[in-house]
Amino acid sequence: MDPVDVGTDQRAAPARERVPAGREPGEAGLTHRLRALIRGNGSNGGDPLADVIREHRIMHPQADVEALRRAYQIADRAHQGQLRKSGEPYITHPVAVARILAMLGMDTTALVAALLHDTVEDTSYTLEALYQDFGADIATVVDGVTKVEKVSYGDDAEAETIRKMIIAAGRDVRVLVVKLADRLHNMRTLGVRSPSSRARVAKATQDVLVPLCDRLGIQALKRELEDSVLLHLEPEAYARIEHYVQHRPQWSDYLENVTNIAKVALRRHKVEAEIRPRPRHYYSIWRDTIANGHPEPYDLPRIVIIVDGPDTDCYAALGAMHGSWRPVPGRFKDFIASPKNNLYRSLHTTVIGPDDRSVEVLIRTKLMHRNAEFGIVAAYRFGRSNHALSAEQLPWLRRVLEWERDATDPAEFLQALHSDLVGSQIHVFTPAGRKVLLPADSTPVDLAYALDTHIGDSCVAALINGRLAPLSSPLGDGDVVDVLTRHDELPDDAAMDEETSEELPAVGPSRDWLTFVKTPHARLQIGRWFSDQSDQPASQANKVRLGRAAIGLALRRRDRGLASDIPLLRLAGQLGYADLETLLVAVAEHHIAAEQIVEELIALVDHGPNVPVPARVQPLIDSERHPTP
Repeated sequence: MDPVDVGTDQRAAPARERVPAGREPGEAGLTHRLRALIRGNGSNGGDPLADVIREHRIMHPQADVEALRRAYQIADRAHQGQLRKSGEPYITHPVAVARILAMLGMDTTALVAALLHDTVEDTSYTLEALYQDFGADIATVVDGVTKVEKVSYGDDAEAETIRKMIIAAGRDVRVLVVKLADRLHNMRTLGVRSPSSRARVAKATQDVLVPLCDRLGIQALKRELEDSVLLHLEPEAYARIEHYVQHRPQWSDYLENVTNIAKVALRRHKVEAEIRPRPRHYYSIWRDTIANGHPEPYDLPRIVIIVDGPDTDCYAALGAMHGSWRPVPGRFKDFIASPKNNLYRSLHTTVIGPDDRSVEVLIRTKLMHRNAEFGIVAAYRFGRSNHALSAEQLPWLRRVLEWERDATDPAEFLQALHSDLVGSQIHVFTPAGRKVLLPADSTPVDLAYALDTHIGDSCVAALINGRLAPLSSPLGDGDVVDVLTRHDELPDDAAMDEETSEELPAVGPSRDWLTFVKTPHARLQIGRWFSDQSDQPASQANKVRLGRAAIGLALRRRDRGLASDIPLLRLAGQLGYADLETLLVAVAEHHIAAEQIVEELIALVDHGPNVPVPARVQPLIDSERHPTP
């Protein structure tokens, strides 16, 4: 993917961040090491995987490095003769991606997938061969990050690739982590591309991959991705901020003084904690100053307090800070009681510190700090891996997977995904106390569809904090909203509310709702209500999706599910179809029945394919697997 040079553009690496001493083993200097990764191969004694293995064993001492060596040998042979734009062997890219993942603390499966992630797309090495060599898990991750062919999808290829990746991430979140590491390396080495190409890649990174990284909570990657985006989209602003950061007067001395005073206050309150400087990265400074119209960049001194104790110690530390320095009104945020949607938890406050300067203070436990830095990766880094995510872990991904099924147009899906990822969010409550996460300025109609499609289709009015309000009313954080449907008894004043009564549709949703709803799910459901698919000719991409949907429905009727495309790929060849897309189109055009495909699939997996499945690989069709084929 994006074969570009390594280390040609000296500006391509954002400014280095000083890393304090005293971190846990395996965490020391992670951000600095990630950023410095491509500056040289180091002393590896001629072993191209030496650095990868060394980093991997820091967090996973018992890792099976033979799988890594086998993957490297296959990737090296497959990419033989392929060069990056700098003239370097292409294999340097997958090795670099694997090392980024090793530094993050990802497991061996992710590293093997990283070494092989471009083989299926760019070489003659097939997904079927990869499955036979390494099993279902690695094949699923590699397939998830492999682009779809423009031959089949045309202008929809980019959007369909993102869609495919999101669906695959529902089965294995490592798909997204590998993709982010892949893009991080390409962003570091973007300097040899043309200005227009650099801008295009940086904008795509900003629109989709940075928000995805934020939702996964991987701040260790997000900071550098954002800084790289700023470098390529706003090079002059980047240079101004870099000059400002390098010439801030007495910055280190002031933070050292703040830290010493804070340590005394914490000891006085009997709170065990570590205090570190926490400077903002370049993009964060740009976003809060230059992008908001300030003539010059600036940022406040900032520290993070990492308490060694229970959550309640965070509030004790907060009391110690507010007892030492006057808090700034309106600058306190409690993300412990109300975590962000990426599970980020911390206390934020701003105080008037020494010399009457404002100082930002972040307070969290060790576990919170790990999750703040590594997000979903923390589960792999610290030995609690579970790549099949629960709804409680990443509810936004489950929500995206739900409304993805209703998006018939790939461009519409990509636009909806972007809207869902980039906006701020609020929590609203039903009268029964159910908390629902919605984009800021959502309306009662958005809430209705979030609760249930039937409620959305039949809603006619809403009570916001006990008062009747128009369905177009923007909701605020903490609002209690009672959605009324045509089956409910309306309040007596509903008929007298002219503004509200004009919105009440006779049957089903109103087209006017499309002018004010905020959530992709509501927009897609309303559009589906009014769409007449029979009058619209099906595109090739739509036929592929219809074929998948038909097979998925037939599988669900038998209480089965399809974990990856491997069985379908194998079956397509056995039935004489050129590729998987051709088979899916045949199903959509009723040349072959979905039920027949399912019978063949079940026989293939339950009774054995022509090529025996290795004993170490579990069957791919299973009632507990994700049901979408």
